[in-house]
Amino acid sequence: MTETFVPPTRFAVPGRIAVNEQAASVWRTATLAEIRPETPRAATFRFAVPGWPGHVPGQHLMVRLTAEDGYVAQRHYSIASAPDDSGHVELTLDRVDGGEVSGWFHGTARPGDRVELRGPVSGFFAWPGDRPALLIGAGSGVVPLMSMVRHHRARDLDLPLRMVVSARSPEDLIYARELGSETTVVFTRSAPEGVAVGRMAAAHVAPLLADQPPGGWEAYVCGSNSFAEHASRLLVAAGQPVDRIRIERFG
Repeated sequence: MTETFVPPTRFAVPGRIAVNEQAASVWRTATLAEIRPETPRAATFRFAVPGWPGHVPGQHLMVRLTAEDGYVAQRHYSIASAPDDSGHVELTLDRVDGGEVSGWFHGTARPGDRVELRGPVSGFFAWPGDRPALLIGAGSGVVPLMSMVRHHRARDLDLPLRMVVSARSPEDLIYARELGSETTVVFTRSAPEGVAVGRMAAAHVAPLLADQPPGGWEAYVCGSNSFAEHASRLLVAAGQPVDRIRIERFG
């Protein structure tokens, strides 16, 4: 597949992406182009961003909202879309009870509205598609991992990629329509008939570590603090080197 998009970032050291600090410091006015429901509590918001410098899967950006009285609220959000040259980025946001920013997006925002975006920022959790990737996520922690999956598909990469995601129920599974054979889903509260219910366990992770690709996996873990700790312990117990586990936490 021909690649036409080249991220404006470079490797600092193996596996770490150097952030373009000048680009990351600029606030850009973005126009909300589309809203797509994902689950009863999550939706994807697609923005047109003039001058967007591009990103690497796994990076995030900052969103800034300014009220008519001058009050400002800003939050960090992972980028859900794969990098391309369309000038658009997508964010998938959970509706947080009492959340200022997520509440505005889910309750007020409409296509045509404008917000300010700054980024991309952070290169630690980024995956440029240069090594086998093992992705572990829970809830909305699947968002930056889906950017990696989409990148893998869009570029038709030969590198192995596997993903294990945890969701409370099928109704809570973000991107359910897009998940393919690379993904194993673990349901913790309710599941389709014939599917076991329970917490992510060694049985979900150990087989992937037992059958590693050449060079081994680079593991990416994203979720709540408690999930990140639990998943990391599973990886280490199965033999994943600690220095090849990258963690992004929220909450």
